[in-house]
Amino acid sequence: MTSQPQNAVLAAVDELQGVLSLAEVLLHTGKTLDLQGLDKEVAGICEAAAALPPDQGRAARPALADLLRQVEALHGQLARR
Repeated sequence: MTSQPQNAVLAAVDELQGVLSLAEVLLHTGKTLDLQGLDKEVAGICEAAAALPPDQGRAARPALADLLRQVEALHGQLARR
């Protein structure tokens, strides 16, 4: 069973993954990206995840790892641009 704080973290991760997916599409179509504020969003998710009880934090780890991979992939795409 998930808690409300854990659900909030997972929902924030899901929302940010959607934003990053859109950013990837825009990047591939040659559009200019404005990622201002992305660092604050990620920091907020990390802070919320760190505040979860250990068992809930461990349960959220796969979603956070997927988010990290997506951020790193976008960073790599931007660096090659």
